[in-house]
Amino acid sequence: MNVLAIGCHPDDVECGCSGTLAKCVKRGDRVIVCHASTGNLGHVVIPPEELIKIRANEAKKAGALAGIEVICAGFNDLELYDNNKAARDKIVDVIRYANPDFIITQNPDDYMPDHTAISRLVFDASFAATLPNYQYEAHFSNPNDPPAKLVPIFYMDPTAGVNFVPEFYVDISEEIDLKMEMLECHESQLVWMRDHDNIDFADFIKTCSRFRGYQCGAEYAEGFRQCKAYLKGTTERLLP
Repeated sequence: MNVLAIGCHPDDVECGCSGTLAKCVKRGDRVIVCHASTGNLGHVVIPPEELIKIRANEAKKAGALAGIEVICAGFNDLELYDNNKAARDKIVDVIRYANPDFIITQNPDDYMPDHTAISRLVFDASFAATLPNYQYEAHFSNPNDPPAKLVPIFYMDPTAGVNFVPEFYVDISEEIDLKMEMLECHESQLVWMRDHDNIDFADFIKTCSRFRGYQCGAEYAEGFRQCKAYLKGTTERLLP
C-alpha cells in the first residue's frame, strides 16, 4: 500500500501522525511525507535562508529513522492559501508522484492559517490529480504516468486536539519512543522553545498521545477523522 502524509511545516507530521506512519512502514507500506512549506519563519533568531536548510535536514533525519521518504513542496510560510493555483498544482504533483491508497493531512479546523490552507489544498488537489487532462508543471511525478486514484483522506489531530473528536484510533504504544525520537530531530524548534519559551514541546506531544490512548484503551494512540465527501469513503480499514 502507498501512504502519503502531507503536513504544512517540517515537524507537523511528526506531531500528528508519525507513530501511525511508522506502523505503516512496519506492515510493508511505502510511506512518503511531504511538508508543503520550508518552515522558513519558524525562528526569531535564525534567519529564514539558513533556517530553510536546517529544517530540511531535520525533516530528512526524522524520516530516515522510520524508513520514510521525505520531500518538500518548497513554499515558504504563509504562502499557502485557498485559490492559489501554484500551491494546488504542486500538491497535485506530489499526489501523482506518490500514487497513494490514502492520504493523511492536517485538520481543516486548526489554529493557524498555514495548517488550514494545506488541508483545503490537499482536498482540492486530491480531486485534480485524478483528471488525466489536468495540466500542471511536474517536479516529482512523470506527466505520462496514469492519473492518481480518488482515495480517502484522513485528518490528523490538530495542535492540542482542540475541537477534535477522533473517529479512528491507532495504537502507537510500540512506536511512541520512535515518534519522540523523530520529533527530537527538529532541534531548531524544540531547543528554542525549551530554552526561551519554557515549553517542553516533546512532552506536550507525548501527553496528547497519552490522552488519546486513554480514550481508546491503549497506552499511547493517535486520533484521526475521515473526510466525508462523496467517493472518499471506504469499507476497508486502511489505517494500521
